[in-house]
Amino acid sequence: MRDKKLKIIISGGGTGGHIYPAVAVAQELQHRIPEIDILFVGARDRMEMEKVPKAGYKIIGLWISGLQRSMSLKNLSFPLKVASSIMKSLQILKEFKPDAAIGFGGYASGAMLYAATMKKIPAIIHEQNSYAGITNKILKKE
Repeated sequence: MRDKKLKIIISGGGTGGHIYPAVAVAQELQHRIPEIDILFVGARDRMEMEKVPKAGYKIIGLWISGLQRSMSLKNLSFPLKVASSIMKSLQILKEFKPDAAIGFGGYASGAMLYAATMKKIPAIIHEQNSYAGITNKILKKE
C-alpha cells in the first residue's frame, strides 16, 4: 500500500505516432494503479492539445516547435522556445511534484525530460518507432 498517490508526467506529441502510444500507456497505468495521478505535457499548438483531453486527461502546453531542417527564419525563435519550454517544465515539475516523467518523443518531451533530469526526477524514454527521432536521440545522452 502506498502512503501517497503516485504522480506521473507523460510528455510528447506532435504526431499521432507519439500521442496514441502515450495515451495507451496512461490508460494501462490507470488500469493497474487506479489512484494514479497523470498529467500530460505537450506542445501548445499541436494535435495533442485536442486528442489528450478527448481521452480524459489534463494537458499543459509548452511554447515549442521543431527546428526546421532547411534555412528558415522560424529557426531564429527556436532557442527562445527551448529555453521558455524548459523554464515552464521546471515550473510544472515544482507544482505537480511527479514521481517520474515519461517521454514519447517530440520537442515538448525533450524540454520536459531535460527539466526532470535537472531535478533528479526519474525520466523514462519510450521509443515506439524502429528508428529513434531526434529528440529521443538527444535525450538518451542525459
